[in-house]
Amino acid sequence: MTDNWDHVKNLAQEPPLDFSFKNVNFIQDLTSEEPRIGLRPVKRSKEGKSLTQALRINNNVLNDLNDFTQTLSQLLEQPQNLAWIDLSFNDLANIDPVLTTFSNLSVLYLHGNCIHHLPEVDKLSSLPKLRSLTLHGNPIEEEKGYRQYVLSILPRITTFDFSGVTKQDRITATIWRQMNVKPKKVQLKHNFL
Repeated sequence: MTDNWDHVKNLAQEPPLDFSFKNVNFIQDLTSEEPRIGLRPVKRSKEGKSLTQALRINNNVLNDLNDFTQTLSQLLEQPQNLAWIDLSFNDLANIDPVLTTFSNLSVLYLHGNCIHHLPEVDKLSSLPKLRSLTLHGNPIEEEKGYRQYVLSILPRITTFDFSGVTKQDRITATIWRQMNVKPKKVQLKHNFL
């Protein structure tokens, strides 16, 4: 158990696997693309997979995340430990449910995309460790109650759009939700003989 924890701590200190500014159209293209080299190189396993918990795919032209899980399995030694994903400045129109399969995800950057529907954010409520989220620069930012909606759906986040979430933000979000979101009605099924 201790060895595994030490391994996870070491992964957290590794630099991100960086595919930013690569003009990537499809996630599958990452397997044939060379990642950017940072100040420190990303360590690799014996199989050649990256030993990191962070992934940058920002400033590309992605419009979906088809084959995301399969591609990450080819690139990362332990994709289930992914904690930080930067998908900012792409052409994503929705929040793909595949992102919710990464239960260790704590930082998710989605700013500068094409997300139009505020309820897309609801999908992220299943991420127990999500603490930092960006969505600014998407069309949803123009919707009335944008910040309050997101904070009411994701009460555990501590940073939203690169701004700290205050106690007053949480109170305002709770009040906003009570005033604007009607509870779902439970429909009873009638049994007809």
